[in-house]
Amino acid sequence: MAYPAYWNPKNETMPREELHALQLYKLRRMCEWAQAKSPFHQQRFQAAGFSPDQLKTLDDLRRIPYMTREAWMDSQAEQPLFGALPTTGQEHAIRYHLTSGTSGRVPIRVLDSMKDWEWIAEMWCYGFWGFGVRPEDVVYFAFGYGSFIGFWGAHYCCEKLGALVIPGGAQTTEARVKQIVEMGVTTVCSTPTYALRLWQQAAEMGINLAASTVNKVILSGEPSGSIPAVKRQLEEAWGAKVGDTAGMTELGTIMIFECSHQPGGTHIIEDHFIEEVIHPETSEPVPYGELGERVVTSFGRGFIPVLRYRTKDMVLKVPHTRCDCGRTGDLYDGGIRGRWDDMKLIRGTNVYPRAVEAIVRDFDAIDEFQIYLWRADDIRDEITIRLELKPGREADWPELREKLAKALADAHEGLRFNIELMEPGTLPRFELKAKRLVDARPAARY
Repeated sequence: MAYPAYWNPKNETMPREELHALQLYKLRRMCEWAQAKSPFHQQRFQAAGFSPDQLKTLDDLRRIPYMTREAWMDSQAEQPLFGALPTTGQEHAIRYHLTSGTSGRVPIRVLDSMKDWEWIAEMWCYGFWGFGVRPEDVVYFAFGYGSFIGFWGAHYCCEKLGALVIPGGAQTTEARVKQIVEMGVTTVCSTPTYALRLWQQAAEMGINLAASTVNKVILSGEPSGSIPAVKRQLEEAWGAKVGDTAGMTELGTIMIFECSHQPGGTHIIEDHFIEEVIHPETSEPVPYGELGERVVTSFGRGFIPVLRYRTKDMVLKVPHTRCDCGRTGDLYDGGIRGRWDDMKLIRGTNVYPRAVEAIVRDFDAIDEFQIYLWRADDIRDEITIRLELKPGREADWPELREKLAKALADAHEGLRFNIELMEPGTLPRFELKAKRLVDARPAARY
């Protein structure tokens, strides 16, 4: 059966001028709603001297004060459990979720109405359809169904577009591999880390996933989903096309996705979000092609409006013309490249975990790794890459150690990285967001 190329053809291919007019209309409407219904935003607007009627052009977006995670958490602490953000009472909510806790001491808690939840699934439909998921697909979610929002919206998206959904749930990795094979799964959804783990488990079971019915692997939850070396490993392991998506609990859904053309970046769903890129220190906007911090405004979730939220995500925006799929939403080259607050200073050199992973994953003999920061003699900061090799690759160790150390040093102003070989099974494995950086320096404990 022939299907349209886009989930929402009109909006996804809308001329930029019309798209900006639509964004302005939705921005005004959301700001009016937030001012009327959300005490949190009422206070912010008043303090900044902002009123929705000041929004004459999209440039007026900058009149809206920034929203931060810290202010959100402070509001929750002052007014448990959800703070002053909600526009209506808890009795009108049908969903509850919270952040995974990978950053910050307190999780952000969110509520959604029925209308919000339908919109959340719709945003995932943009991404899944864009990557090629169709009604005849069998979609497997290698995901533990807890309070973390993760792939929840994607599950409902697949039901909406008519695909068969198989929830992985609380199973062992071995059981999930068996289920993927016996059910003739065509699309697997997981974090990049867990997609590698599923492949490793399958190999131990004597199962060649590259010969299975899986032809699409959709990633989310970690910046490594857009690292070329990681995608290359996964595409070879699964014999499938691999695509990246990214979302946030704060938004309830994805805001970017990789289309089937795989342009080396992720499309922004610009008819539902405004994505700004600013300098993380000066807060000034940066142009196309320059690394900066994501600031997001969402038009879809009415229960908890998100307006100019500083994400601390590291991105590089490029024009929509980078991709030949016909969509007019701009892209983030390399997807989400990490977080500005993940940067670690080691002996005067900035080290970003995603940049380290991009180098480590170029060595296909490496099975798993960990970035370990420590302090020698209470004076000198050190960085060690702990790694495990794939079975049968032990002979690669001497040469790999030398080449990896050099590649890391070359990319980090000559900074010396210690390389340590660990026994198989020593390093942790992850199903959800991987936490491969361990900062054991005394100052990091407080």
